[in-house]
Amino acid sequence: MKRPLAYITAHWGESTDENMKLAAKYCRAVYDAGYQPICPLVMHSLCLRDAIPQEHKDDLDMSKDYLYRASLLVLYALGDLIIMFFLMVIEEYLEFFM
Repeated sequence: MKRPLAYITAHWGESTDENMKLAAKYCRAVYDAGYQPICPLVMHSLCLRDAIPQEHKDDLDMSKDYLYRASLLVLYALGDLIIMFFLMVIEEYLEFFM
């Protein structure tokens, strides 16, 4: 079964360990809802170093690319689901903030 992509983000805290636990929880919830979770925090923190300027830029560029490909944007704050935007809203969001 092909699942639509869901880009997951949140207001991440300072603790990397806590952020990874929350991201895993959010990814699981999105997967259980029938989507394929995409979470750059989980994917990129294992191989990219934000302290290196080029890698930080690459992280942002790749994250933006994932967001463009996603059918759904899922935002969490303080451990609770805030809102899910569908693709048309994502495009408007990107135009506004990018």
